[in-house]
Amino acid sequence: MNEQAKLKKATYHLYTFLVSKMIGSLGSHVYSFGISMYILSLTGSSLSFAINIILSYLPRTIMAPIAGILGDRMSRKKLVLGGQAGVILTVAGLLMYTHEFGLSLAAIYTATMFNSIFSTFTSVAFSASIANLVDETRIQKAMSFNQLSLSVSGIGGPIFGGMLFGFVSMEVFLMIFIIAAMITLTLEATMNFQLYKRQQAMTGSEKETMVESFKAGFCYVNKKPVIKAILWTALWLNLFFTSVNVGGGYILLTLLQIDPQLIGFIEAGGAVGILITSIYFASRSTVKFPLLLVKRSTFLMGILVIFVGVPLLFQFSSTMMIFIFYFIVMLIFGALGVITNTPIGVIMQTTIDEQYRGRVFGIVEMMAMSAMPIGTLTYGFLYEIIPAQYILFVSGLILIFIVLLLLRTSIIEMAHPELKKTEVTPVTE
Repeated sequence: MNEQAKLKKATYHLYTFLVSKMIGSLGSHVYSFGISMYILSLTGSSLSFAINIILSYLPRTIMAPIAGILGDRMSRKKLVLGGQAGVILTVAGLLMYTHEFGLSLAAIYTATMFNSIFSTFTSVAFSASIANLVDETRIQKAMSFNQLSLSVSGIGGPIFGGMLFGFVSMEVFLMIFIIAAMITLTLEATMNFQLYKRQQAMTGSEKETMVESFKAGFCYVNKKPVIKAILWTALWLNLFFTSVNVGGGYILLTLLQIDPQLIGFIEAGGAVGILITSIYFASRSTVKFPLLLVKRSTFLMGILVIFVGVPLLFQFSSTMMIFIFYFIVMLIFGALGVITNTPIGVIMQTTIDEQYRGRVFGIVEMMAMSAMPIGTLTYGFLYEIIPAQYILFVSGLILIFIVLLLLRTSIIEMAHPELKKTEVTPVTE
């Protein structure tokens, strides 16, 4: 295939990727919102809600390294499509069970676990394939499109879910998810996952055992100080960021007694922030000092965690004031998420060798997810016995300390040696 044809196909990948992720994420947001509100309404317990989150994170932690190894050994396209098909079958099974016996916590927990297992293979394999789907100059645009698709679906998903919740059965939520996932599977099947493949994956290492391949991936990461810093930062940030993941819905629905429809709009605020920032990144040149930008954005996210507890400390004049406050907080969270994730994606896609990319993404996902089940279970208990505002205040301070420690000046200068030669440190070209 000549270069012009490859560029045309890469453009097709960009927009197919955008549409497929948008539709799939829309279905997922509607499904997740409905399931979350169902659990909280049924039990009124943050612990029951936390268990469902744990069953989502724990399988990803265990399966991510395996998905990464397989992504370096076999066709990543087959892993993406196979994982997506598994997700469809899982939710279809939950739909059939619900139709026959009614929805139960046990059925939700089981579906969440299998859904997480299959989606891990899709997520890791697709992440490791982005540099093969588009040319290097448009990797940042591809990462921005990924965030853009999440934002658009994130705006519509919670709002749509909030409007449906209480008026339709949970079977409708399941059907929406299945239809969206099937459309995503069809679109992804048309993509060429080897368009910009630079070399044969796992060259000379096909005879390695799974354990040896996993160790080789870790050895590779240890030789990359910047990647290692990102990995450990993700581990600790995800541990303490569960204070918001677990506490957000609990605070809004149980403590502040906000209407589920308004909660849907609040969650959509994060998607609005993602949308605005994603469009900005998609339309401009590649970030010049990405890790420096990541440090600044994650520092601000730590401060924002503290702000989540403000309405619990100070009396607001009305429910609408609380709604506006949390909408703005979520909007900023969404924007900072893009400012963090997009530069990290560019760093990893452009600096990790092809034959290790699957394993490294698997390891990163494992490390990012490994702390979340522990954090989720811990915060699920803590929110039952300690006032939420104190939990958020301490968690935010710890996040700030972690960022300053792990992304210290020496690591930033290692990633960007040219900063030593400049008195002014701009973050973009």
